[in-house]
Amino acid sequence: MPLSENLLLGVSLLHLVVVAAMQLHLLLGMRRIRRVATLDAYEGQLPSLSIVVAARNEERDIEAGLRSLMELQYSPIQLIVVNDRSTDRTGEIIDRVALEDSRVVVIHLESLPENWLGKNHALQCGAEVATGEYLLFTDADVVFRPRALVSTVSYAETHSLDHLAALPAFSMPTTLLESFATVFSVFFLSYFVPWRAKDPKSPAHIGIGAFNLVRRSVYEQIGRHEPIRMRPDDDVKLGKLIKNAGFRQELVLASSEIRVPWYATVREVVVGLEKNVLAGVDYRPTILLGNCALILAVFFSPFVAICVFSGVARWLYVATAGMLLLSAGKLALDAGGRFWCVLWYPVTLLLFVYVVLRNTLLTYWRGGIQWRDQHYPLSQLRSNKL
Repeated sequence: MPLSENLLLGVSLLHLVVVAAMQLHLLLGMRRIRRVATLDAYEGQLPSLSIVVAARNEERDIEAGLRSLMELQYSPIQLIVVNDRSTDRTGEIIDRVALEDSRVVVIHLESLPENWLGKNHALQCGAEVATGEYLLFTDADVVFRPRALVSTVSYAETHSLDHLAALPAFSMPTTLLESFATVFSVFFLSYFVPWRAKDPKSPAHIGIGAFNLVRRSVYEQIGRHEPIRMRPDDDVKLGKLIKNAGFRQELVLASSEIRVPWYATVREVVVGLEKNVLAGVDYRPTILLGNCALILAVFFSPFVAICVFSGVARWLYVATAGMLLLSAGKLALDAGGRFWCVLWYPVTLLLFVYVVLRNTLLTYWRGGIQWRDQHYPLSQLRSNKL
């Protein structure tokens, strides 16, 4: 057998082993994250809970989200909705829906202080009027099933947690977007390894914008949102604050109880992630470039190699690609999606790389991020280190 053929077989076999190890690590890690639907009910008295929702220009989805909160089978509960300077019908919708339920507290913000991101400021303003023992920070478009909070708060109480994050299901209108959400989840989970967050000896931490449940006393002790006032990745960084302060946190799968209509079009995906790309790696572009190269070399190249090579090497790459698709399909099912959305997997890998590169370059070109009609300078964003 020629040397070049031996080398090709060696490379293809090594590629298969590397992918197998990476996917096994991801799948075993996910097995350590419990499903909220399997959690036992708490036998004691449920603690009081305040839900804080920040909303800016959310007229498309906010009514469905608010009505799901009003139908929650949980008591005692307080619903705090902060309208953060919306220029569409968001404020009008909030006021109309709030008239139907005395538990809803509405705050309309007219201005934004300097050195604050709008959402972070709105969440802190909502928390300031909260009376519950627990605070739940969630997004305006999240839809909850009626028993969702009974299970999650019960779990937090049973396991003496100070912070509980929950992974929701993504509601996407097309299989292409479902596939993108799956690819995003693969890399998000691989980067943050959230199953280690509950280990007090591990630096791993986690936070989910759709569901960050935290004890109010802990929130006050970590300085509220003040230390992360200019962080676009406020959900994850809230988790980091809590973990660094020595408090207990964990992540659960809640795809059967919580659903988020993430993005409706590819354009919304591209624009919507503009604020998070650099922040997610603490403004270190070399990490992003390295990860993009890794994605192309490890995750995308097997699909190309199947079309290029023949013989044993091709079958090794078929096995590698199959392993990637099966792993992604399992994650799609865990997130409440459809297994066959992974047929778009190679395409969405390229889309993910495009989003990362485009949004990184755009952030430097603009000298900051453009988020909800407001410009935030890069110098201010980078100065808020954690």
